Amino acid sequence: MNGSPTVNDHTVVNEMPSVDRTVTVNGTRTAVAESAIRPEHFRDVLGRFATGIVVVTGVSTAGGLPVGLAVNSFTSVSLTPPLVLFCIGHDSTSWPEMRGTGRFNVNILAEGQRHISARFASRSDNKFRGIDWSSAANGMPVIDGVLGLLECTVEAVHAAGDHDVVVARVHRMEVRDGGLPLLFYRGGYGRYTDL
Repeated sequence: MNGSPTVNDHTVVNEMPSVDRTVTVNGTRTAVAESAIRPEHFRDVLGRFATGIVVVTGVSTAGGLPVGLAVNSFTSVSLTPPLVLFCIGHDSTSWPEMRGTGRFNVNILAEGQRHISARFASRSDNKFRGIDWSSAANGMPVIDGVLGLLECTVEAVHAAGDHDVVVARVHRMEVRDGGLPLLFYRGGYGRYTDL
């Protein structure tokens, strides 16, 4: 195990020393120790959590051209009102283009749409080139063949570390295809199987 200690047959990675910081909760300041976790280790551990993949699509505020980005940090937040969220890195070039419209669609990718995920995860200037799509009822792009569609407006955007957490209200949604989802696990694509 390269000298790494083990606990119950699991490798334990020693993190960097703790860093003290102060937080305020309900007006009371409290000192807390915060582990300085290495980003590579954080990514490796969280990569063991399988996710689906969605493509967030909208139009640019300057010119109304279709824009989009692949997201695997997507989840529901509330049933009443219907809210979802996704997280997007501050270095995204697509999100700033569509953020100003306040509207977007969430396209839930099917297992045969790996190429679409790869395209929308890239920094390509025209991610829609060669991708079949149409406009949904809200005027935002919807990709052909997706499993589901959610038409959304931005409720709030919260800065969180090197990402923004985008909370959105769902106004309309539909099941588009009865296939299986495209999954992402440990940096690669996979497919769903019943147990």
